[in-house]
Amino acid sequence: MPTETTPAKHIRLTSHPSEGGEGAIPIRWGRADPRERGPVIGSTTNRSQRNVIGTHSGSYGVYRALAVAAGALMRGHKPDLTNTLPTDPIGPYDAWGDPDKIVSMDPFGAVVADVFRDEIAKGYDVRPTIAVTKAHIDMPEVHRAVAAGRLAADGRILLVNGSAVVTKAAIEPVWWLPGVAKRFRCSEADLRRALFEETGGMYPELVTRGDLDVFLPPIGGQTVYVFGDPRDLADPQVTLTARVHDECNGSDVFGSDICTCRPYLTHAIEECIRGAQQGGVGLVVYCRKEGRALGEVTKFLVYNARKRQEGGDSASNYFLRTECVAGVQDMRFQELMPDVLHWLGVRRIHRLVSMSNMKYDAIVGAGIEVGERIRIPDDLVPADARVEMDAKKAAGYFTDGEVPDAASLALTKGRGL
Repeated sequence: MPTETTPAKHIRLTSHPSEGGEGAIPIRWGRADPRERGPVIGSTTNRSQRNVIGTHSGSYGVYRALAVAAGALMRGHKPDLTNTLPTDPIGPYDAWGDPDKIVSMDPFGAVVADVFRDEIAKGYDVRPTIAVTKAHIDMPEVHRAVAAGRLAADGRILLVNGSAVVTKAAIEPVWWLPGVAKRFRCSEADLRRALFEETGGMYPELVTRGDLDVFLPPIGGQTVYVFGDPRDLADPQVTLTARVHDECNGSDVFGSDICTCRPYLTHAIEECIRGAQQGGVGLVVYCRKEGRALGEVTKFLVYNARKRQEGGDSASNYFLRTECVAGVQDMRFQELMPDVLHWLGVRRIHRLVSMSNMKYDAIVGAGIEVGERIRIPDDLVPADARVEMDAKKAAGYFTDGEVPDAASLALTKGRGL
């Protein structure tokens, strides 16, 4: 087990094959050439190929195991990647070769079928961790915006039937552990130990294989929606309207009125469509971090605690009830979030549709400029979500340039939406 005096890099307690030679292909994180960087291989059938901790598919790896156990999936199946390459090319950008810019995803994850075709032909189990395709999205709020005259079909971004044309990308997490540890200002040994212990010892390689730097965590990833030409995301002269949105199933899908998540998301989509129609480009990044990454069970428990407390639900106890149940107010952090923006080549967000100081600070801290910040219109805030908004404003939530007092600012650490 690594300790403060025993670097994880020098520990090797298992008999797994070494990298190189007849063993696994080495990964050299931060190389700009994908051939030099090497493929990410999370094979479950050929242990000598593995050069990462964990397996492909993120949180869906467990369902894959169930499918194998049930006899529905042949053990060792390898995907046929014919005609699966991106519909729109993304990058490469300078950040792809900067180990300080991208640590939580594989920037080459969408093009492995092309750049590593020789390895795949030799039998290496190299799989994409990113897929890029085109789609139409159809949302009632967009239809209402058209009916109200706020939006109009143009046949390119917004079709006559009310659906919007997007390029979208699905991204699975790929963590380069030294870089992740650096982002969170902890030692790699402490990060590995915490990941090992807090998953109930699910991944012993975290503490026995210091030679493996890359981890495929069993968590949800991100989905990117681009309104307009994806290449314009990297042009700071093209006006970019963007929102980074953290998952809220209850509101986003089922319209729960206790929070502002879906109203803010759909407002951002409207802003992105309008911006793209005016010659700019729109971007929505949807992150799987349900309930502030505390999970939906914890979120619902907090709802009960808030509603049942003496005196009823209140802004003053909003964050306190969450901390009482979960032990922490928010586990999303945002340190890893800018990676996807770097992958897209983003250098400036002209219009950030977010009131979250956590997200703003993370984006600016990553070297990306932010111009205007767009708040949610008051008439879109559901009546039952007023407590949430009041609590966040009191805690320093962005409100059109208002500067909160020092006491409120002290409350903002660890919070954001």
